[in-house]
Amino acid sequence: MKKTAIVLGATGLTGLILLEKLISDDRYESIKLFSRKKIEGLPSKVKQFIGDILELENFSANFKANEVFCCIGTTAKKTPNKELYKSIDYGIPVTAAKLSKLNNIPIFVVVSAMGANANSTIFYNKTKGEMEQEVLRQNIPNTFILRPSIIKGNRKETRIGEKIVLTIFKLFQPLMIGKLKKYKIIEAKDIVNTMVKLANTKASTEKIITSDYIKEISKTKNN
Repeated sequence: MKKTAIVLGATGLTGLILLEKLISDDRYESIKLFSRKKIEGLPSKVKQFIGDILELENFSANFKANEVFCCIGTTAKKTPNKELYKSIDYGIPVTAAKLSKLNNIPIFVVVSAMGANANSTIFYNKTKGEMEQEVLRQNIPNTFILRPSIIKGNRKETRIGEKIVLTIFKLFQPLMIGKLKKYKIIEAKDIVNTMVKLANTKASTEKIITSDYIKEISKTKNN
């Protein structure tokens, strides 16, 4: 049976790679994008719903699919206002999960971050942790929360700080073995491969997928 997927965050690094993968995947006859701006040049199988996704609940009637992929995320540099930051990183994924529950969508895959912890004193980690908790509270049958380490890929925008961290981290990659494997740099394409595999094969019994396991699932042969 052909499927419909919803993608949130399709203009970001991971979301764009995911969109390209779903477009080329014959299992999906329709892809729904919910975003503030239209993406030009997409094939007819992609349906775009344009509006304020900070008020995602307004899209309830069209928020229907077999799967939801949420790649929403901002940075402190892009969104210095903490209230707005939380509205994006917490508010959008949580509202998406609630709409998925409301519309009986059985599969919800969301990208979080390594270090997510609702009890953290670090605002970023705390926000991600609280998001995870609220998503899990929706009890969607197949919920997968991915916690990638530093993500490598070709971004549209330049992130100087991130480039510096990536350069430093590369030096220590050979030392990251055992319990330290989850801190290794991860390719955006590996995150995408795992998202699609989890949605189509339920290749994990875990609700929270750490970065090392994301890479492991990505390398498996099954689709």
